[in-house]
Amino acid sequence: MTQPATAEANGTSETHADDTSLRLVDSPAQEASSLTNGHPPELHSAPESIAEDEESVEDDEEEDEEPVLKYEKMGGIVNEILEKDTASAIAVSSKLVALGTHNGVTHVMDFAGNRVKSYRSHRASINDIRIDASSEFVATASMDGQAAIVSLSGTENYGFDLKRPLRAIAFDPQFAKRGTRAFVCGGMAGTLVMHEKGWLGHKETTIHSNEGPIWAIQWQGNLIAWANDNGVKICDTQSQDRLMSIARPANSPRADLFKCSLRWTDDTTLIIAWADHIMLARIRNRENGALSVDVTAHFQVDCMLSGIAPHPDPIGSFLTLDYIPPDTFDNEATSNPEEQRRKAAHRPELRIISSAGEELSSDALTLKGFHMYGCNDYWLEIVRGAKGEPDYFIVVSPKDIIVVKLRDAVDHINWLVEQEMYDEALEEVEKLGPGKGVEVSEIGRKYIEYLVEEGEFEKAAKLTPRVFGQNAKDWENSVFYFAKKKQLQGIIPFVPTKEPRLSRLVYDMIIVHFLEHDQQALLSTIKEWPGDIYDLSAAIVAAQAKLDRSPGVPILMECLAELYMLNRQPGKALEYYLRLRKPHVFDLIREHNLFTVVRDQVLLLMEFDQELEKRKKQEDGPAVQDIATPISPTYPVDKGKAKEKERSKAVALLVDHTYAIPTARVVQQLQPRPYYLYLYLDALFDKDPYLAADFSDEQATRLIDFLRASNYYNLAKAYDICEKKELVPEMVFLLGRMGNNKKALNLIIEKLGDVNRAIDFAKEQNDDDLWEDLLKYSETRPAFIRGLLENVGAEIDPIRLIRRIKNGLEIPGLKEALIKILWEFNLQVSLLEGCETILSSDCTTLASRLQARQTNGYLGSASTAPQPLVLLFLCRHLVHAACVKGGDKLPERPMDDVLAGFLGGSAPRGGVKRGIGSKIA
Repeated sequence: MTQPATAEANGTSETHADDTSLRLVDSPAQEASSLTNGHPPELHSAPESIAEDEESVEDDEEEDEEPVLKYEKMGGIVNEILEKDTASAIAVSSKLVALGTHNGVTHVMDFAGNRVKSYRSHRASINDIRIDASSEFVATASMDGQAAIVSLSGTENYGFDLKRPLRAIAFDPQFAKRGTRAFVCGGMAGTLVMHEKGWLGHKETTIHSNEGPIWAIQWQGNLIAWANDNGVKICDTQSQDRLMSIARPANSPRADLFKCSLRWTDDTTLIIAWADHIMLARIRNRENGALSVDVTAHFQVDCMLSGIAPHPDPIGSFLTLDYIPPDTFDNEATSNPEEQRRKAAHRPELRIISSAGEELSSDALTLKGFHMYGCNDYWLEIVRGAKGEPDYFIVVSPKDIIVVKLRDAVDHINWLVEQEMYDEALEEVEKLGPGKGVEVSEIGRKYIEYLVEEGEFEKAAKLTPRVFGQNAKDWENSVFYFAKKKQLQGIIPFVPTKEPRLSRLVYDMIIVHFLEHDQQALLSTIKEWPGDIYDLSAAIVAAQAKLDRSPGVPILMECLAELYMLNRQPGKALEYYLRLRKPHVFDLIREHNLFTVVRDQVLLLMEFDQELEKRKKQEDGPAVQDIATPISPTYPVDKGKAKEKERSKAVALLVDHTYAIPTARVVQQLQPRPYYLYLYLDALFDKDPYLAADFSDEQATRLIDFLRASNYYNLAKAYDICEKKELVPEMVFLLGRMGNNKKALNLIIEKLGDVNRAIDFAKEQNDDDLWEDLLKYSETRPAFIRGLLENVGAEIDPIRLIRRIKNGLEIPGLKEALIKILWEFNLQVSLLEGCETILSSDCTTLASRLQARQTNGYLGSASTAPQPLVLLFLCRHLVHAACVKGGDKLPERPMDDVLAGFLGGSAPRGGVKRGIGSKIA
């Protein structure tokens, strides 16, 4: 496995802006002095590790431009190898990495750094190493003049001694498939030699010589490219033609100091990086079939090139590994040891250069011991990605191997986060989708924390649904985070209650917060939230404690009532609804059968109900009497109003459910409010007088109705009770039922002094002796005489009364009373005369109608009288003579022709038959 590299090699490399360090040149002739026109030198002590070196890097101002590359340190056995040895060459294939060291050891690993094979085939440094296309064979070229080819899985190994140090080696692209096992190598001998396997052993063929050492070799298809002191040569192995060479730029530095890097991008394109020049060569077919080489691009840079590779983005660009030589002193002939000492090297850089020569990005790499290394100590290799994966690169120094990859969408998101560009990062994560190495919640959490720290609490809270979605754990952590910052109020509207459902602790915390800071929001929350997501019992206890500290607060009472309802305790909620005057109280009582609960809250229920009635009256018409005004039990109440009060919800509820709400308990609670007691007992008596019998003394106005309606009480006891309470009308009624009419009349006259009531009582009893007593009593009382005169009727003769009036007795209003009597008698006479006239006229009319109907004819038919003799009555009924007793004894009479025709027959022969005349009067 690869390990993240520290410092700049871990995706945090120092990025330099475009310093216009690249320029396009038209010819290879350039001044060597341009090599020093790079970045200023940096002096560093030799760091122990990349992490330690990072601490020593100066605090440069960071650029806002996003890096293009990211860096990881290769793991596995690499650290173990490079602690004891130093890397001198590297080669890669699609599967393996081969590392050559200065001790002549070859290590073959996979890309995670796991060892595949290690062996020592040389006594000196390995200058070049290659892996064939099949990843089966590894070739090495060493300073000891030896060339070695080793099979990784078999025993097919080859060794060649070329006597002089070798600098480069290359496989035939089809090495593993062809039996010739061809390869080329070259070095300080200045000869490029191809080795091929034949029947009698390996055959050596010299391709080129006598132009200085061979510094680099690359074999692609049929073309072999190599570099010597004069430049780059290309030949075609198939036609054995040597193509035109590409000369080194004029005034180039020594070839052995700054190596040449060759890289085929395809079968016809070759990239050349040598010293500070980049050239792009293309192989073309001539009209005659011969091949030619054209240099299509040539750039000079401000540093030395240790390696080059094609870069995929943008297309046609290059990735270069650059070495910046250290500055030199002006006085090179100095004898000062400090000035003679070698200067420390700068950090190598990875640059991306466009096809137009523009520097797109530049990363300075801090590698272990970089200050001691030269241009030829670094290597850059490209690894072709498999299965659609992008290519990546490997940078090698003597003590480090760094894997360089293009930054992907995840890296872009991480960079946006580092730059605190959270909006853009969140959008990119959402576009990327889940399971891509970075989650929305991770980025969103950082964004929310950033917003909270910046004081943008509302924006942070609105972001939570988008960020946390269905992740309950993240939601809980976010709520606690807001609570810690004392901004719980902001996130509460967004807290989910269903999907996902959080722990009860979260919801309990929110309930407590609202209870202390926003009770209106608490009420809304209680109504909206399901009751099973938080601890209802704890919430009730907390709300009750709060109400005890602040009694009478309506919003707290309503919250507590709603909590009781959610906790399925409607009986406890009822008290608060009554105190709050909620209109749905009566429906609540009936729906939840709370009659046993309401029996202890009757007065509260009645007060609430009467307030509703009063409010209704004020809305519908003139205001009615204040419900709070006490009314005496004996105060006369209008019957219409009483009936109207009976329709009130509270009274109806109490009366309809006496089995659950005992009447005694209701009366006890309504004692302080006589008017309410009156309404209740009045309605109770209308429903069932027997239920109100025990409380008749509480409603004397209805007692007389009860005494009249019931026969199931003791008259004597009832009289005693009424006598004690001085209920005279009731005493009069009871005396009348007991037959003591005279005493009853005396009570009316003596106690009530009501002549009308006395007259009514005498009429009810229909007793002449009682009338006589009344007349006697009235002889000395002018008011009674006048009352009797004004109310005389069929029961009393006015003459009888007038004769009893003593001479000289002054009777106020006597004249008017007598006039009224005379007027009434005159009216009676007129009515009688009118009635007589009407009756006589009606009798005459009815008699005439009867006589006319009796003498009229009668329409009949033959079927009406199937018998020989029928009887026709004046009422128009027909009866068979045989059906009437004595009908057979009727005398025979001749049949009348008219009657015979009426009966549908004719007179019998002889003309005689028993019958009756055609008309019976």
